[in-house]
Amino acid sequence: MIKLNLQTQTLQKLRLLFNPQEDNFYDFLGYTLNLENGIVKDKLSSNSVRNINKSHTQILTTLLAHYSLANPTPLRGKLVKFKDIPGGYAYEDAFNRRAIQPIADVFGEEPEKLPEAAKLLGGLRLNLGEFSVEVTALKGIPLTYILWAKGEFPASASALYDESASSYLPTEDLAVLGELTTSRLLDAEHFLRIK
Repeated sequence: MIKLNLQTQTLQKLRLLFNPQEDNFYDFLGYTLNLENGIVKDKLSSNSVRNINKSHTQILTTLLAHYSLANPTPLRGKLVKFKDIPGGYAYEDAFNRRAIQPIADVFGEEPEKLPEAAKLLGGLRLNLGEFSVEVTALKGIPLTYILWAKGEFPASASALYDESASSYLPTEDLAVLGELTTSRLLDAEHFLRIK
């Protein structure tokens, strides 16, 4: 567990926007954020005192601060590629390398592990491609991963956002969120392997 450097007003906004009727905790991507004190715990750690990766700490702090300023919008039900988000084409290559290719690399030979890993993050199995899952990265921002297993061709994957995603975070933050979600899926796969 670690304390994020989030201002009290940011924590209050997160509660008002995304957790008004519930307790003082906000769950996302296998993390639990205490909305009173900013302490975040990693549910994927078998050691409850293991520190969260320092780069993830900075990423979580920045993403949650920006997310607290969101304009919550209902899901539109239309899935779009990252390049189709306003300004997404500028980050497309990096997004493909950091958020999509690792899914194909890690799960391509054992695609049945993708739904298992997603389930640890609160994700759901879908019926797109050979294997697919939806993982709610942050409330209102689901990511849909579609995987085609290694066979006659190399494994490949895609990651799609709901068209409403840009009402929650700027495009650059959505790229970082996609990378973080992928990283957490890889963490979940590792957790399942060592469990």
